[in-house]
Amino acid sequence: MEEKKWPGPKGMIPEPERNAADANMHNRRYLDELLVEMRVIDALEPDLTLQLFGKTFASPIMMPAFSHLNKVGITGRTPMQEYAAAAEEMNLVNWVGMEPDEEYASIAAEGASTVRIIKPFMDHDEIFRQIAFAKEHGALAVGVDIDHVFGKNGKYDVVDGIPLGPVTTDDLAAYVKAAGDTQFVAKGVLSVTDAVKCEKAGCAGIFVSHHHGRLPFGIPPVMALQEIRKALSDTKMKVFADCSIESGYDAFKALALGADAVSVGRGILPGLLKEGKEGVIKKVKRMNEELSEMMGYTGIGDLSQMDSSVILHHGRHL
Repeated sequence: MEEKKWPGPKGMIPEPERNAADANMHNRRYLDELLVEMRVIDALEPDLTLQLFGKTFASPIMMPAFSHLNKVGITGRTPMQEYAAAAEEMNLVNWVGMEPDEEYASIAAEGASTVRIIKPFMDHDEIFRQIAFAKEHGALAVGVDIDHVFGKNGKYDVVDGIPLGPVTTDDLAAYVKAAGDTQFVAKGVLSVTDAVKCEKAGCAGIFVSHHHGRLPFGIPPVMALQEIRKALSDTKMKVFADCSIESGYDAFKALALGADAVSVGRGILPGLLKEGKEGVIKKVKRMNEELSEMMGYTGIGDLSQMDSSVILHHGRHL
């Protein structure tokens, strides 16, 4: 009998290795099941320009909120600095995850428009302090990982010896107030329930994500996008998405279903670690080409024209 295999985060995996609780497996399978309807008559070469938080960017494909890639590479610089430099050269939005202030400052110094994402520390004063530091270093936006609260033991997580804690709607409102004129983003939304609470708290944007599988059996972020976008239709909130966005084709599906922009994480990692900035640039250039190809074949001239009706799942429009 032929060995049964299932989609996994790194390709097809044999049945004994399959872990149904791994949300990344469901990401990949769902993304690959989404098919696209062609609308090519009258289609023109598309414009990928992204307008975000008062700035203009070359593409809706963004850098990821990586953390802890601090080992100096072949270029004599850290991978965090290298992908920030790629973002600066390509005019893309850059994201940074949990990093000490001095590391964040070295990344921000690369010149890219950067969003600093802060862990939900139990010590709220540390969150406010990191928000202030990011603002001092010209952050495009700041945010908190609302999905990194619990560990595998069901208790509040501890990262690098630092206790994390819960995030309430009132907490979010306080972080928004502390951010002031700098936009605030809640990262790790995976339901209409949390999206509406973020809107109530005054967030300028949300990141639809499960943090590469923090939630066992978590639904694919792309699956959640349409309902979240519908729930926020009367607001100006920006909606971002990630998890298994490995190609421009994946990016197109997320954008068509309601994301304003998407982050590519593990998709850039091989090139980043082997070639630094140049490896990231090669990958994102190819993703931009694939995204442009899909927009052309569906008659979508720019990001404002994204249309979920071009996406079908199991033969039905979503």
